[in-house]
Amino acid sequence: PGYQGLRGANLRLIEFQAALLLAQMTRLEAQSRVREQNAAYLTRLLEQIPGIRPATTYAGCTRHAHHLYLFRYRAEAFAGLPREKFLRALNAEGIPCSGGYTPLNEEPFLRAALQSRAYRRLYPPEVLAEWPERNACPANRQLCAEAVWLPQTALLGPRADMDDIAAAIGRIQRYAGELTRA
Repeated sequence: PGYQGLRGANLRLIEFQAALLLAQMTRLEAQSRVREQNAAYLTRLLEQIPGIRPATTYAGCTRHAHHLYLFRYRAEAFAGLPREKFLRALNAEGIPCSGGYTPLNEEPFLRAALQSRAYRRLYPPEVLAEWPERNACPANRQLCAEAVWLPQTALLGPRADMDDIAAAIGRIQRYAGELTRA
């Protein structure tokens, strides 16, 4: 949910939204610091859970906005529990999450654009025929199939909330066999 209906949407701010945002900018620095600290702590916790791989912050990165907290979920470490059931279980534990984007290069609106009269006039048939193969992104498809997104608000709570997130994932892993059969 959440991001699924936004493909190709016009998400520009209007003046009223900008005014609200400006008023909230006074909290940005403090909230960014809390998100960074909580994300680092949560990462250390989740790295201890087999089958959960937090997103990597690469060396040289001086700051991370953490507008989302991302990790990869490996079903084989959870008794084969499908990601969709994992997401439902995590939400049932009170941890808001989603599966994020589907591979954007595979979206139907792109195929429709490529089949449109305008594209057929711009590009020769052999170029359009090669497009699906040239734009295949198997690593991205795998990432999208394994991704779990926590909203940035999940990182704004106290450190105990990070413990709760890790504990919830641990409980799901402990009962994954039962959840798989449910």
